Amino acid sequence: MSEPTTHQPMRLAKYLSHCGICSRRQASRLIDQGLVKVNGRPANHIDHVNEHDDIWVEGKKVMGLAPKLLYIYHKPVGIDCKLNIEDPASLIHHLPNTTRVYPIGRLDKDSRGLLLLTNDGELCHALIHPDQHQEKEYIVTVDQEIDDTFCIAMSQGVPVDGHLTLPCTVKQVAEKTFVIILKQGLNRQIRKMAKHCNRRVVDLYRTRIANLTLDPNTLPEGQYCQLDINTLAPQLNLPPL
Repeated sequence: MSEPTTHQPMRLAKYLSHCGICSRRQASRLIDQGLVKVNGRPANHIDHVNEHDDIWVEGKKVMGLAPKLLYIYHKPVGIDCKLNIEDPASLIHHLPNTTRVYPIGRLDKDSRGLLLLTNDGELCHALIHPDQHQEKEYIVTVDQEIDDTFCIAMSQGVPVDGHLTLPCTVKQVAEKTFVIILKQGLNRQIRKMAKHCNRRVVDLYRTRIANLTLDPNTLPEGQYCQLDINTLAPQLNLPPL
């Protein structure tokens, strides 16, 4: 993978996301909070910077753009995707010992399956922003039998947190199990959809994001492996990054 070039100045929040410090949105919050300095002064959102600038975030010097990293992680139940070092169940204790990476989207603590980790804010944006409409596929088991009525209700959209969920694909594969393909990601969406249809989710397993599918035979639960971003860009329905 080619090293990023840093000669052309770029907007500060974008630069920090490319450095693997945080996402653009998080960078904007840090700038607002006065926790970013550029060349010895408090940073502004309109600052344009490159590797020649002296940039500090929360008292730590930014060392420049990092190579773009992408990992696939087979998340077990019980791992919390919030990066809280004080929580022994936090994902932060299971991350690769490399440049800081963070999850692209989340799986809640009681869910398992495919999770992508990156230090590239642009890639994160491209995969989770609602305008991108990236598919995510799950195998879900609930506490009671389901039927066509349940699947049709789920697929047509149900109210969740004041929103009607977008139409989606739902297919029954066993007495209490269905496959669902979403193009949005509301908080605990599938669990809340099932609850609206009088079912409780007992197992939620994400198997696919875009065209990238988790293979448990090659990546056992609790393990991760590094992927090549540019090789996978077409598989993730993305332009070369």
